Amino acid sequence: MGDPAGIGPEIVLKALADPAVAPLARWIVVGDGRVLEMAERFTGLKRAAPGLGTTSELRHTGTLGDLSGFAFGRMDARCGVAAVEYVRAATELCLSGAADAMVTAPLNKEAVIMSGLLSGQLSGQLSGQPFSGHTEYIAALCGATESRMLLASERLCTVHVSTHVALRAACDLNTGRIVRTIELGYDAMRLLGFERPRIAVCGLNPHAGEHGMFGAEDESTIAPAVEAARAKGIACSGPHAGDTIFLQASRGAYDLVVAMYHDQGHIPMKLIDFEGTVNVSLGIPIIRTSVDHGTAFDIAGKNLGDPRSMKQAMRMAVKMAATRHMQRS
Repeated sequence: MGDPAGIGPEIVLKALADPAVAPLARWIVVGDGRVLEMAERFTGLKRAAPGLGTTSELRHTGTLGDLSGFAFGRMDARCGVAAVEYVRAATELCLSGAADAMVTAPLNKEAVIMSGLLSGQLSGQLSGQPFSGHTEYIAALCGATESRMLLASERLCTVHVSTHVALRAACDLNTGRIVRTIELGYDAMRLLGFERPRIAVCGLNPHAGEHGMFGAEDESTIAPAVEAARAKGIACSGPHAGDTIFLQASRGAYDLVVAMYHDQGHIPMKLIDFEGTVNVSLGIPIIRTSVDHGTAFDIAGKNLGDPRSMKQAMRMAVKMAATRHMQRS
């Protein structure tokens, strides 16, 4: 359900009320039933909409306690605690085999930090690292040593070598990490139905370094990673200039772009299809998709939340889970 005070409860209800989405799976909503009831009142929707059958169940996790002082759109440390608990519970459902995939609504990093979890349970799960988002936290719960973020829409898919780190740190490239990112992106695209995905790898510097004129990293670090991936049978090329490759990919020349850092990949993805872009976690043993937007406190509780990204995340989770079942059968 995400942060209870954000638009998560609202977009969950709106997605489950869609007759094209609700029957796709048996949905388990992990969250606080009282908050969902509040969202039902201002949206006029019910979690089990008439005519859709029994398509969802609620796993009530009442970590919010007394709701006095709770309000949609208000930063609340209790909501930070609750949002993390929902993620933990959903991850455990997937790890135990009780669920085939998980879809997350947005949480608010500041609310999580306000909660004080960093000095308690959460910091232990993250081995003392600062909380930087769903993906890293879920990876820690799964015991995964690495994770990557894939952004996917109908027009373009992008996987990132690094995400939530300072830009200065993101420029310290490692050939092995780039190769692993290409591999994870390749595997994810196959789950999405691409038999032999065509992958373009971005350069780091302007014009991919222009043969060393604008930096050596493209030739010294990225190009060897591309060659190593090609030697593994992956159809990839690069390094390509970042200012043109996304346009080419969006027009069908490539199925996946490998971005070197957060904004290099996020800006074109959100510009091309903000509402339809889905965040997919790679490098973990479970399927996890998410909306690619924040808690939107400014419109939370006002029935203005757009559920398109949530619906697409749910569809994608179903598709990836079904493909994984077929691959394992």
